[in-house]
Amino acid sequence: MECKINHIKTIYSEEELIASLREKSESGFHHLYDHYSGALYGVILRIVQSKEYTEEIIQDVFMKIWNSIHQYDTAKGRFYTWMINIARNTAIDYLKSKSFQNELKNQTLPDFVYNNAELSTTNNSDFIGFSKVLETLESDKQEIINLAYYQGYTQSEISEKLNMPLGTVKTKMRNALMKLKDLLKDYQ
Repeated sequence: MECKINHIKTIYSEEELIASLREKSESGFHHLYDHYSGALYGVILRIVQSKEYTEEIIQDVFMKIWNSIHQYDTAKGRFYTWMINIARNTAIDYLKSKSFQNELKNQTLPDFVYNNAELSTTNNSDFIGFSKVLETLESDKQEIINLAYYQGYTQSEISEKLNMPLGTVKTKMRNALMKLKDLLKDYQ
């Protein structure tokens, strides 16, 4: 005898989703994962450039969201932005971790070559459709956003890499983010 269980999928508004996560609702967590895992996966993959590492990190990201939901403040920004920042910071922390650095040092040459060949095909994907919006920015601002959000550079590292004063990097990044915010209002 075959037993089928019908799962009723609940559709949540952003406010309802946040409330359900704060109540530790399992259906809220499933909704969160179903609706946001693809976008967060794409952000992480752009930073770590490895499917294997991305799959490890995405689990950590969702656990951080689940365990830190009480820290989210709607007055400070959108829920999606908060989650993107958790994903980005977790990926950067992973890249900077000693265990990851040691693993890179101990990786055999064929593994290293194979992994980089695989990356070149996945690197051009635009998982959240953001590249078209980003292309509307001036090229210097695109480069700063790319370095910060897709390659995991800090503002100090960007300043050093581009041989640009730190204050200029901060100003350009702030202006770019403000412009992106205005542009993204049209996509909501």
